[in-house]
Amino acid sequence: MLIAVDFDGTIVEHKYPSIGKEIPFATATLKQLIQDGHRLVLWTNRQGELLQEALDWCRDKGVEFYAANSCYPEEQADSGEPRKIKADIYIDDRNVGGLPDWGVIYELIKHGLTLQEYLMQQMGQPSKPKKKHWWQ
Repeated sequence: MLIAVDFDGTIVEHKYPSIGKEIPFATATLKQLIQDGHRLVLWTNRQGELLQEALDWCRDKGVEFYAANSCYPEEQADSGEPRKIKADIYIDDRNVGGLPDWGVIYELIKHGLTLQEYLMQQMGQPSKPKKKHWWQ
């Protein structure tokens, strides 16, 4: 699976243009996703030196991205075009509802669950309600 991961506010705390403290378990989770066979793309607003700093920071933590701000390593982005990439999953702190804990993110990906299904399981309820017959 191709997974796009934001940097500021997702892997590290917001301190742009500096690099903030790591959000707990972010790099450990990313390393596990790579070990599980997923391809990770760093999908960030950072460009140039700031992008390289983020990539180097991640590499120092043991996270090697498949590509940065592109769908694959060889892709050339024109400077005037927006960097929309195609991925199976996007991990970003700007999601509706915010960023779940990295442990929850891993469980969602590993088991192919939606956040709603995961939360229902945590409450001990079936993730999908039983269908009622039309006459009941």
